Amino acid sequence: MLVMSGTIGAGKTSLTHLVAEHFGSQAFYESVDDNPILPLFYKDPKKYAFLLQIYFLNKRLDSIKSTFGNDLDVLDRSIFEDSLLFHLNGDLGRATSTEVDIYDSLLTNMMQELPEAEHQKSPDLLIHINISFDTMLQRIQKRGRSFEQIDQDPALYKYYQTLNDRYTDWYANYDHSPKMQIDGDELDFVADPAARATVIQMIDEKVKSLG
Repeated sequence: MLVMSGTIGAGKTSLTHLVAEHFGSQAFYESVDDNPILPLFYKDPKKYAFLLQIYFLNKRLDSIKSTFGNDLDVLDRSIFEDSLLFHLNGDLGRATSTEVDIYDSLLTNMMQELPEAEHQKSPDLLIHINISFDTMLQRIQKRGRSFEQIDQDPALYKYYQTLNDRYTDWYANYDHSPKMQIDGDELDFVADPAARATVIQMIDEKVKSLG
C-alpha cells in the first residue's frame, strides 16, 4: 500500500492517479466533493470539527481495508495526517482538548496492528509532496472550491499558513513506515511531462528498493 501526504493543493489526488496508472493498481481518493460535512465545517468550524474528523477517519479506514487484497494500491491521503489537522483545529479553538484526546485515542486503537492479522494497516510507503505556502495559495485559488477561498473567509489565510508550516514537523517525525519526499514546487508533475516522468521514476526506484 502506497499513501500520499501533503497540504491542501499539494497534488495528492493527481499523483495518486498517476502512480496507480503506472503500477496498474487501484486508487482510493479522499471524500471531498461528496463530503456532506465539509461545507458545514467551513461555515461553523467549532460545531463540526470533531464530526468532520470522525467522518474522515471512518472513510480512510474503509479505504485501507479495501487495499488488503491488492499490491501497490494507492491512497491519496494518509490516515495519520488527520491527527495533525485536528490538533491544529484544537489549537485554533475549533475543537476541545477532550475531543482531541478522544480522537487520538480512537486513531491509535483503530490502527493498532494485531499479531495474528493477515494484513497491516500502516502503509508500506508514504510519499510526501512538499510545496511552498505561495504554491499552496495559488492552487487553492485555481481549483476554485468556494468554501476554501480566502476572499470568502479571510481567516483562512492564517489557517493555511499554520497548516503548511506544521507539515514540515509532521513529516520529519513520521515513523509509521518508510517515507520519501517530493519537491512539488520544483517538480510540477501535474503540468510538466518531464517532471512527471522524474517523479514516477523516483517512486519506482523507491518501491524497488523496498522489495
